[in-house]
Amino acid sequence: MLSPARMMRLSAVVLEKDALPALRRLGELGAVELIRSEAGPDTAPLPPPDTAAYIARCSGLQARAAELRKALDLPRSFGPRTADQYTGRKFIVQVGEPKGRGESSSSGPGAADLNTGRKFAIKVGEPKGPGKPAGMTFEAAEAGLDAWEGRTAGLLKRRRELRTRLGGVSAVIEQVSGYRDADIPTDQAGISPYLRFVIGSLPAANMEALERSLSEDVLLSPLPERNGRRPLIVMASAASGQGLDKVLKEAGFQPAELPVSSGGTLAGLYEENRREEETVSAEIRRADSAVQALAEEAAGPLAEIESAAGSELSLHEARGYFLRTEAAALLTGWVPAEYADGILESLKTLTGGRCAVSAVAPLKTEEKNVPVLLRPHRLLRPFVALVEAYGLPKYGELEPTLFAAVSWVLMFGMMFGDAGQGAVLALAGLFVMRSNRPENTRRLGTMLFYAGLSGMVFGAVYGSYFGLPALRKYALWRDPLEGDMMVLMLAAVKAGIAMISLGMILNIVNRFRRGDALGGVFDKFGVSGLVFYWGSLYIFARYAALQAGGLLKWAVPAFIVLPVFCWAAKEPIQYFLDRRSGHAGESEGLGVAAAQSLVEAFEAVFLYLANTISFVRLAAYAVSHAALMMAAFMMAAEMKRLCGGSAVAGVLVVIFGNAVALVLEGTVAAVQALRLEYYEFFGKFFTGGGRAFKPFSLISEKV
Repeated sequence: MLSPARMMRLSAVVLEKDALPALRRLGELGAVELIRSEAGPDTAPLPPPDTAAYIARCSGLQARAAELRKALDLPRSFGPRTADQYTGRKFIVQVGEPKGRGESSSSGPGAADLNTGRKFAIKVGEPKGPGKPAGMTFEAAEAGLDAWEGRTAGLLKRRRELRTRLGGVSAVIEQVSGYRDADIPTDQAGISPYLRFVIGSLPAANMEALERSLSEDVLLSPLPERNGRRPLIVMASAASGQGLDKVLKEAGFQPAELPVSSGGTLAGLYEENRREEETVSAEIRRADSAVQALAEEAAGPLAEIESAAGSELSLHEARGYFLRTEAAALLTGWVPAEYADGILESLKTLTGGRCAVSAVAPLKTEEKNVPVLLRPHRLLRPFVALVEAYGLPKYGELEPTLFAAVSWVLMFGMMFGDAGQGAVLALAGLFVMRSNRPENTRRLGTMLFYAGLSGMVFGAVYGSYFGLPALRKYALWRDPLEGDMMVLMLAAVKAGIAMISLGMILNIVNRFRRGDALGGVFDKFGVSGLVFYWGSLYIFARYAALQAGGLLKWAVPAFIVLPVFCWAAKEPIQYFLDRRSGHAGESEGLGVAAAQSLVEAFEAVFLYLANTISFVRLAAYAVSHAALMMAAFMMAAEMKRLCGGSAVAGVLVVIFGNAVALVLEGTVAAVQALRLEYYEFFGKFFTGGGRAFKPFSLISEKV
């Protein structure tokens, strides 16, 4: 739990004919991150096969299936499962018949399912259980998609035609709807050679001006206003000509482009198209029902086709990791150590022993390339997000999730100490945890639940229950605003000293685990830093006693001067060590190294002081929270007085004050705790340069 999962380098040499089955098996187990190696004398002479054409074929099948699914209005129900690097949840691979739920055979545990909490068994030769990939072959998927496209093509085409037809009918109705009460011909052939009809619309505000400007022999037939314009039919003599056109144009008149129906009228055209609209709409509803029925029938097969295409695509993309000889293929990858034996046994059984497989611990020289798989306890899993936001630890370093979780929760509670408000946060977090929401959201709910519990504990210590003054007497200690405030600040500083010291201890452990003895001793956060920090604190706390006993002249050189000298000497010593080992060319020279050490030593002296004082904010925000609640009750008392002794107004003010404290103070406490976590704690030991473990997986599940 305090270190990432131990990794092993898996190597497998299989016959060319067994390469794809072996790769498929690894994809089914989903616990090996493939390594892309270069062809050469230390690996294999031939590069991976060219699978570009097959990959394009798989991608084309995926695109066709997605297009058909979209046409059938089907959501994407299946997809490739991506690995969760931070859970440690697993299944068990058994060689032989499964013995029961979660029970492994004598061969030991096998591969890890990094995504689900379900436990199931896999019998070598035939995958079983929830993680089984789609059983459809790629050729069957292609044939199946062809069949479904053939079944749906005619129906989908008919529905498209109906929708296009409905659009045309609706457009005609929209055009003539303003003139649906006008029983006049739509074509000029049915009009008298002595009369002229002009049909269109103009801005409603211009209607009166137009009436005044027209001569008496012009007849206007205005229709009901629509969208700020007034539909209009103008009847005039055939000789009106350009004069009428000029007057209409000046009034903003726009002629209507109406469909022509030989021998028909506008009213008749409107009714005809309205009836056709009803008929086409009914046909579309029947077509939609038929498409929906077909979609329900096709949902499962299409999902299986997409899953098969996706698995085949992933498989042949991963085939590009295989180096080759004329008759064999080499596969390498990283696998969690606890599952290596099971995977090796699975490959041996699959190939009938026609393989050479091994799993070895990574060399020191390649540890920087080893992926990181965090395996925290399930109670700590939500806090992995805090670590991930900063970065992943390098392989072999301590895993900080436990320390991050405990320190963040405690710091939040110290700043947000109210039992009542903490209970509200805990209940809200519990509700989110139990809700049917995405996993990341539920994890945030878990963090909120723990933060609420911490707020309840510190609230009991402070005697704060929704800030009610009458309950302060039940405090396990006292309210932050009462008594000597320096005591609370001193407690915050002591908490900071503990966290800073823990960060340095973790850094020392990490340095020595990586074989960096020089850094473990001479680094500003190494042994010399620990001596400086604790020694400075001791001198500060016992200055008078040390001075009276004559020990100050020895304490200052031992606890302050010597550690600072070690910091200043670190880079020059490293320079000479590099020269001795033949790596001096990688450094920038002794002068640069010495200058860098001096600057870092000068910076470190002030950094310790600033980091320690920074933790005073734990006390400051606790006081701020208590002051906010006190202000809420003072405002409530004043509001009660202004309202003639009415208690309702005061209660509303108290409720509002608690709501503000919940949102504002809760957010501030969470952010400040995270800030102290990253800058004052993580900065001592955590570089965050690790790379996430990303196993190759063909497993699909509902998304």
